[in-house]
Amino acid sequence: MALDAPRPDFSSLGELSVVSNPAGGHASPSEVMYPGGPQLDGGLLAPGDPIPENAGPGGRRPEWLKVRIGAGSVYAETKRVIRGESLNTVCEEARCPNVGECWALGTATFMILGSVCTRNCGFCAIDTGRPPITDHDEPRRVAEATKLMNLKHVVITMVARDDLADGGAQLVAETIRQVRLENPGTSIEVLISDLNGRPADIRTVVEAQPDILNHNVETVPRLQRAVRRRARWDRSVSVLTLGREMAAGIGFDTMVTKTGIMLGLGERWDEIVDAMRLLRQADVDVLTIGQYLRPSQRHLPLVKYYTPAEFMTLRRIGLEMGFQHVQSGPLVRSSYHAAEQVPGRETEAAV
Repeated sequence: MALDAPRPDFSSLGELSVVSNPAGGHASPSEVMYPGGPQLDGGLLAPGDPIPENAGPGGRRPEWLKVRIGAGSVYAETKRVIRGESLNTVCEEARCPNVGECWALGTATFMILGSVCTRNCGFCAIDTGRPPITDHDEPRRVAEATKLMNLKHVVITMVARDDLADGGAQLVAETIRQVRLENPGTSIEVLISDLNGRPADIRTVVEAQPDILNHNVETVPRLQRAVRRRARWDRSVSVLTLGREMAAGIGFDTMVTKTGIMLGLGERWDEIVDAMRLLRQADVDVLTIGQYLRPSQRHLPLVKYYTPAEFMTLRRIGLEMGFQHVQSGPLVRSSYHAAEQVPGRETEAAV
């Protein structure tokens, strides 16, 4: 993350406007945040859908979920580098609400192994299907973009690639190596799939020594099947516990483990706290908690908007449980303020 970049002034910017793009793809942050319009829950409430708890009049998103568009020279340069290197970002593909803020700060999360996922999770906006041929030059371009953007911390995520024998683990490891070769002072976080729980493939990633090993459980145990479909809670947690054991086995004790949960899919408060407790018992270091926002009418319905106060309470509970860092807030996503979670750069988490 470009920690020394000046923080942009968003005070003069309006809320995100709606831009329709029938040809597909994302031409601007407004399409990322509100693909169908901002009037009724981003235009995503279908006839007969219940109004989410804590929604505004007519089902509108509450005030605390309004975001600002990206602007300024740093934002433009970030976009230029990403386009110039022909790279994908989870910022766009997953329609992250923080794309304006992060790009204006010179921060982006690179998504490797293409932009088509082999899984079809009920919450995710990333395209699903049969991925094209794997681009083996991607690691070099991610390393080059990291250098051009002068990133102090880089986040590398991936689509699930169940079509590959190793799930993409070798390309993830090679990306870590290439980034470190070109950017020796940059800390590296990888947000990986569960790699179907295969220890050999988890080891491939860990032996490349990412500073942070991240894999999201996404929701509470009870809702795993409905939300993630091809994933399991126990397998996801094992990615992190095995990863920690493997890192210790090669003398890489400083590696941080991290996971994330989204709220609003119908979980109960006690289930959230129980899930947090299970993750702490698994010795997970960092936890992110954010609000689920329904990407389209094809995705799982939104049941509740949690308030900033509720997110603040969960952060306090998590810190009392012993997590090293808890990033909890309505717009928090897995890589939001990720540099704060690197050992030696700890700060108070923002909500």
